[in-house]
Amino acid sequence: MKETILRIGEKFKKADSIWLTSHIRPDGDAIGSLLALGLALQNHGKQVTMLLSDGLPANFRYLPGSNKVVKKADPGSAIRVAVDCSDIRRLGKSVNENDQLDISIDHHITNVMPADLNLVEPEEPATSAILAKYMPEWGMQITADIATCLLTGILSDTLGFRTSNMTPNTLRLGAMLMEKGANLPDLYQRALVRRSFDAARYWGFGLSRLQCEDRLLWTSLTASDRNEAGYPGRDDADLMAVLSAIDGADVAVIFIEQPDGKVKISWRAQPGFDVSKLAVSLGGGGHPAAAGAELGGTMEEVQSIVMAATHLLIQNSNGTTRKKEEPSA
Repeated sequence: MKETILRIGEKFKKADSIWLTSHIRPDGDAIGSLLALGLALQNHGKQVTMLLSDGLPANFRYLPGSNKVVKKADPGSAIRVAVDCSDIRRLGKSVNENDQLDISIDHHITNVMPADLNLVEPEEPATSAILAKYMPEWGMQITADIATCLLTGILSDTLGFRTSNMTPNTLRLGAMLMEKGANLPDLYQRALVRRSFDAARYWGFGLSRLQCEDRLLWTSLTASDRNEAGYPGRDDADLMAVLSAIDGADVAVIFIEQPDGKVKISWRAQPGFDVSKLAVSLGGGGHPAAAGAELGGTMEEVQSIVMAATHLLIQNSNGTTRKKEEPSA
């Protein structure tokens, strides 16, 4: 890994032009890591293209550099870099799946190593945390604007320093970014607390369909829900944060209808349950406690497949837990 870190630093130093991207339906870590690295490279005189196939969500447009993000751009001869993305297929329609990435920087345990140089640290709670660690080694100064983007990424993926993969080092990184000029209370409010009126209306449709059975909690959001609520995104507007706080469930699932005849599935699991392997088996990926996938078919067809597989996961995990808890003879 040390050699990879050094080689990435050399690659950045020698490059004149850099094409930087992240995954579809970008979250705070994808956006924060993209903008932070993009701004740092620009500060070193590099020509940087920052691309998000789905564009930048309105609730993150306060971040420095957000006005420089485009939805489509040919990388040409630029070096190709992906952050916070485990598989090139998740980069969206603006990216050719047959293209080879030069660099991938990520923290997903399901990363398929899609680049020539892969800096993947699943033990880190956010890709932004990886960048905060290594940008100084690459000779990149962390300015107040860059610190703001990095802390937003860390806050988003740790739910405000609350996830089970948090470490003392992550808190130290957060303190360092505050010292560099990031405003923690303001960023916490913007990334995790404030919601638009449209998002709140959208939540209402999902909450009205909420069901729980055998410790599995689930709901769905349709294209019609989005239209009626006036919500512009294709995600769950962070409704999962509400579902994962509900007692009585080991795993929560949201089914989100997409405009291309597919359904996005998001899982969130309590400690002791690994939903990443289930997501991978369905063509997706993620973390043990939070993962996602996308399947073709109607809402009913996808729910039937996913519910059966998730129920089985819970049953098997509960069985394993019970065996571990049983005293030896």
